[in-house]
Amino acid sequence: MASDHVFSPAPVVSVPVAGSAARFPVHRIYCVGRNYEEHAKEMGFTGREPPFFFMKPADAVVAVEAGQTGRIAYPSLTRNLHHEIELVVAIGTGGRNIKAADAHKHIFGYAVGLDMTRRDLQNDMKKQGRPWDIGKSFEQSAPIGPIVPAAEAGDIEHAAIWLKVNGADRQKSDVGKLIWNIGETIEHLSAAWELQPGDLIYTGTPEGVAAVVAGDTMEGGVAGLPTLTVQVAAAA
Repeated sequence: MASDHVFSPAPVVSVPVAGSAARFPVHRIYCVGRNYEEHAKEMGFTGREPPFFFMKPADAVVAVEAGQTGRIAYPSLTRNLHHEIELVVAIGTGGRNIKAADAHKHIFGYAVGLDMTRRDLQNDMKKQGRPWDIGKSFEQSAPIGPIVPAAEAGDIEHAAIWLKVNGADRQKSDVGKLIWNIGETIEHLSAAWELQPGDLIYTGTPEGVAAVVAGDTMEGGVAGLPTLTVQVAAAA
């Protein structure tokens, strides 16, 4: 049968589900900015500001199977590629105007993710009052490990979160230090967008963000979830 498309559609982007052959199809990627106080301070901000969000395209995902090492190319135009380790929330049931107290009903599971950032380009855009897309929304900027169903993830709200680069500690904190917790984040997000099954929410990164270069290996985790390991390759 002839296709109705002018070219073949790209395959559906998906993430492995821990302990299952099934995969989680990705709809959108939402990211929360400056959601740990100490990270906000290292970026030059203080206090509990209202939550704000940016997005990455679904095909920014680099899905890494448990126990494997993913690879990302060092991106173009930047000389200051930063790691940002994050807890990722996977939405299984959509909705609009979801109350924080009901947010858990909409969560399929959790994963470990990296929000890779071209920091120099992001900072340039900030100075000019322009959007951050060039600093945040590029190819391979959203590595992610397997998604663990919520019922199997343990006390994720108080889990340790950490990142090592080449075996040395870089980031270390606790999910309990989120300025806006998971339920509050979902409440704010769903007031602005109608959340859909397949949405991923990168909930923010703790302090300690810094640069990586080609050849570096990042190993990050959230207690109760599979560790995410990603190596930075030379530029494509």
